[in-house]
Amino acid sequence: MNARFPAIAPDILKLFAARGADAVDVPVLQPADPFLDMAGEDLRRRIFLTESETGASLCLRPEFTIPVCLDHIHTQSGTPRRYSYLGEVFRQRREGGNEFFQAGVEDLGDKDIAAADARSVADAHALLSLCLPGRDLTVTLGDQAIFEAVLAALGLPRGWRMRLARAFGSAEQLASALEDLAAPTRGSALAEPVASLVADGDHDALAAHIAQGMEQAGLSPSAGRTPNDIARRLIEKAELRSVRLSSDAFEALERFLAIHVSLDQAPAALSEFAAGAGLTLGAALDNFAARAEAVAGHGLAAGSVRYDAAFGRPLDYYTGLVFEISGPDADRPLAGGGRYDRLLTLLGAGKPIPGVGFSVWLDRIEALREAR
Repeated sequence: MNARFPAIAPDILKLFAARGADAVDVPVLQPADPFLDMAGEDLRRRIFLTESETGASLCLRPEFTIPVCLDHIHTQSGTPRRYSYLGEVFRQRREGGNEFFQAGVEDLGDKDIAAADARSVADAHALLSLCLPGRDLTVTLGDQAIFEAVLAALGLPRGWRMRLARAFGSAEQLASALEDLAAPTRGSALAEPVASLVADGDHDALAAHIAQGMEQAGLSPSAGRTPNDIARRLIEKAELRSVRLSSDAFEALERFLAIHVSLDQAPAALSEFAAGAGLTLGAALDNFAARAEAVAGHGLAAGSVRYDAAFGRPLDYYTGLVFEISGPDADRPLAGGGRYDRLLTLLGAGKPIPGVGFSVWLDRIEALREAR
């Protein structure tokens, strides 16, 4: 460990070892496509891209979750397995340097979802308590699966469910999507025969027409978005514009997003909401209640863990739990994490592997330690 590492680094590594997480070292230079495809718009626009001699897209490591998962797949390691890391990441930031240290744990393959989720929250809280002794810490918890279950129960079509799910990590994008859902906007007029093909939902004919136009214009179908992608998106946009949510359903969605209670009260609050709206949330609600009980079992003060139904994180790979931890005098989170049960399959794993993890911003922690 060199002098550039934060002074608290040795203590963090000891904590990880005591909690059964194996240290892993992943390359700084990573394939770019997994981040471009799966990490979310907020991260995609801030990564540093380059190319290999063969033209393959590469990037400097912008975070650790995807590299750790790729390494797990490459080494064909068994599960369950807990990995820890401490190292630099590289991405453009509005505040602070573009190179900074993160530390965290990725918990792969544990089929007891509630226990693994609770352990991730507790590990992150323990790390921050070690680094910032005596500080009051607040955990804000959301749930992508609960949000998507509400959208499905309200009867929203798949296109709208996907758009709202993608917007869940951004308050601005979610507000914009809800505004469009409440009052669909008219799309710009399309020329014929595109307009008729879109109206008919004829994907194959539309893609063929687009491919012909690209060929006539001297554009390669493999440069940028493909004719199939363009056709699918045009039809999807038309379908989204045709949907208007009923006032009752829209009010129910707004009531759901307004739920903000301590975690010990959250299962009852969600059950009350679902009953009042006439919705069935099924397994998503059962899993939420099991996780809340497991988190309580780690001894975190009830008032220090809050559930915010509108809270998400701007990474596309989350599928369930999302959380952040902050201090009373910090305007930015000190730790963040969540569950990503589909990520390893998308990265090439031969079978589904559930995963959950967190990372902490060590530069923010160091700034608070120095300010005391």
